[in-house]
Amino acid sequence: MPVKRFDTRAWRESPQSQRRLDLSRFAKERAAVAQICDQVASKGDDALRELSMRFDGWAPGPGESFEVPKAELANAAERLLSADRAALEFAAQRIRNFHARQMAPAAEDAPSLQLITRPVRRAGAYVPGGRAAYPSTVLMTVIPARVANVPEVVIATPPAADGSVPQAILAAAYVAGVDAVYRIGGAHAIAALAYGTESIPRVDVVAGPGNIYVTLAKKEVFGTVGVDGIAGPTEVLVIADEKARPDFVAADLAAQLEHDPLAIAVLITDSAQLAARVEEELESLVRGLERAAIIRQAACSIVVVEDLDEAIELANDFAPEHLLVVAEVAEALATKIENAGALFVGQYSTVPLGDYVAGPNHTLPTSGAARFSSPLGVHTFLKRSSLLRLDRADLEHLREAAVRLAAMEGLGAHAHAIEVRLE
Repeated sequence: MPVKRFDTRAWRESPQSQRRLDLSRFAKERAAVAQICDQVASKGDDALRELSMRFDGWAPGPGESFEVPKAELANAAERLLSADRAALEFAAQRIRNFHARQMAPAAEDAPSLQLITRPVRRAGAYVPGGRAAYPSTVLMTVIPARVANVPEVVIATPPAADGSVPQAILAAAYVAGVDAVYRIGGAHAIAALAYGTESIPRVDVVAGPGNIYVTLAKKEVFGTVGVDGIAGPTEVLVIADEKARPDFVAADLAAQLEHDPLAIAVLITDSAQLAARVEEELESLVRGLERAAIIRQAACSIVVVEDLDEAIELANDFAPEHLLVVAEVAEALATKIENAGALFVGQYSTVPLGDYVAGPNHTLPTSGAARFSSPLGVHTFLKRSSLLRLDRADLEHLREAAVRLAAMEGLGAHAHAIEVRLE
């Protein structure tokens, strides 16, 4: 298992520590995505059928639709193994409970000034396919929208060559309460959700992960539609001291690396002995894993620092998607973390529990975006409007300062709109 070793200075100077999402290097892909989006915007379903056949290997024929018949969602849930159905419902309830606590009461400064929060009218969730089915992504994208009271929530997901969608995806869609599932993937799916076609309604927000073409498409359509974020490769950073169990740490590194050959895993520790033992454990573990080839292609680094304060400083600079703290003073260290998509504290708080059933969302900011953005949540599907309800007394109270500010900016019509009401 290839692992790069660093001290603090070497880590700070390495490109790995300074990674940021740079889409400019995908010029060819960006051009292709822009063309796809333009085709869908101008030709609707005709473009979708052509692009779906080219990229998904399937398109609806005469009498068929991109939408999966609604009865198939309920049938998929009924056919699911009872233990699998129970797991989906258990996860859904915990996700629902956690996100319900994000619904804040309306802000009101006075009866005349309010901040009104409303859900968007329609949300679209993208659920990737290909090498695996991701029912957890269905739950994590759809349930926050439902908690936000979005009236209509739809899914786009790539079909197999026969037009089918994995039963686990359909069952999760049923459990989460999806209104429609569309058999369409890639950049053309994002374009269809953003612009709308004859058979797929336009949405107001698109959320969910995907490959580089999906990511570029979300960037292309942003402004026409809201998006949850622009994601890079998945990543985990672990801060551990000499008391941490090396097999636990190695397990969390491997769990993140098996997602993708571009995934990133970093261990920062003040113990050279732990660093060596984790590397040994990781090599032993990976040999027995089904996705060993993917893990070996991904980027794994170990940084040995002078002390844990230095580890915290490096972690905050890195701003990881997932940050796991496994140390004797883990709680105290966790209070010093400023930048992380999701924070896991203690040896039993393994990241995969957050991926599936703990409750917080697993769609998180990557590539350092945790410095300024947040996990997908109820707020992703809410918008806010301010309300002013002013009477003459309010106008008289606010007039002088407002007119002076208008004069400072040279906007006479602004001042007149205020003064004319008091003449």
